[in-house]
Amino acid sequence: MKLSVPARTSRRLAACAVVAVTGLLASVAPSAGAAPAPAAAPGVLAAPDIPLANVKAHLTQFGSIASANGGNRAHGRAGYKASLDYVKGKLDAAGFTTTVQQFTSSGATGYNLIADWPGGDPNSVLMAGSHLDSVSAGAGINDNGSGSAGVLETALAVSRAQLKPTKHLRFAWWGAEELGLVGSKYYVNNLPSAERSKLYGYMNFDMIGSPNPGYFVYDDDPTIEKTFKDYFTGLNVPTEIETEGDGRSDHAPFKNVGIPVGGLFTGADYTKTAAQAQKWGGTAGQPFDRCYHSSCDNTSNINDTALDRNSDAIAHAVWTLGTEASIPPGDVYENTADVTIPDNGAAVTSSISVTGRTGNAPATLKVGVDIKHTWRGDLVIDLLAPDGTAYRLKNSSGNDSADDVVATYTVNASSEPGNGTWKLRVQDVAAQDTGYINSWKLTF
Repeated sequence: MKLSVPARTSRRLAACAVVAVTGLLASVAPSAGAAPAPAAAPGVLAAPDIPLANVKAHLTQFGSIASANGGNRAHGRAGYKASLDYVKGKLDAAGFTTTVQQFTSSGATGYNLIADWPGGDPNSVLMAGSHLDSVSAGAGINDNGSGSAGVLETALAVSRAQLKPTKHLRFAWWGAEELGLVGSKYYVNNLPSAERSKLYGYMNFDMIGSPNPGYFVYDDDPTIEKTFKDYFTGLNVPTEIETEGDGRSDHAPFKNVGIPVGGLFTGADYTKTAAQAQKWGGTAGQPFDRCYHSSCDNTSNINDTALDRNSDAIAHAVWTLGTEASIPPGDVYENTADVTIPDNGAAVTSSISVTGRTGNAPATLKVGVDIKHTWRGDLVIDLLAPDGTAYRLKNSSGNDSADDVVATYTVNASSEPGNGTWKLRVQDVAAQDTGYINSWKLTF
């Protein structure tokens, strides 16, 4: 997990290389003594146990790679590229189609690794990802070998099961997260609008084996959040909403363009409270990870129970969300009239009249937005219900340097009557960039 959010960044670069190899991976026995997974919902395949020994074997490899390459796996260093090559080799052998995406940051070449599992609906893509780089101070085994290993072993479990998901499954390992989410920003900024619209959701796993762990769940998308909470409820493990990493990890670029996000986290340098220690065990008054961004973040800096539970939770989410039946499209109401957005000026609105509905709006009201703009980070976007209640869709961000906002947001509007005049409100809060609302729609 990166330490802080950098200032406004330059516009996107270019270039990527694609490599694909297929093959088979032998099956591996499940870990002994693992807690039974909660039962799957009707019509959804149950996830397998993710063997803790397999996840830790990946961490051992990351530790060995760091030891052989100056003690770290940081961006621009040989240890990062060796880590990527290790993960890619496992995925290629397991039958994934892998893509190595190249970018430049701080004068060094960086790499993202994307792995697609064959099959599933290409118009409904479920992603799970983690950052693969460490800071230069150490091997980065908890931050973020833990998330990288958990996602990798889940992907390999997909291969072992020869899973036939309803959604298309995509896994990702990001470069240069520690320098300001550089790799994930590059991926999102270079993803065409049509491809962005196909993303059902992105799940992020940054630090899932902290030695003094908490159990934190992202509260961004209600469906993804509920999937993780239900899993931990089935284990009788209480959870809390994740706040320490808000905006500090690779889910942020996805969230900024309206893609639903979620994830898990076990804590970084925040201090565990007495109440949390009573709830989860561990030591009150000490950081969740005392070796955060330090040389001691090595293979001994892991809590096996937290790593095991969270790795199984990743698989549970991939199987639950990835194999659920497709939901047919709902009723769509759209306004395609252009509305100019004043540069650094007053907010403007575009209206949609909804009639003929019974009862309230859904808890998963979809708000599709197509705004043309030369710097989307300047924009603040709200949905206004017929009674004037505002639902924030997007905040301004000096780090969000790309063009346009083409995104679908999910709003819990179940307290609002469906009928009435709904409005999209957009304001440009900084100077020098221009744009307009091209169209927007509501899907009930």
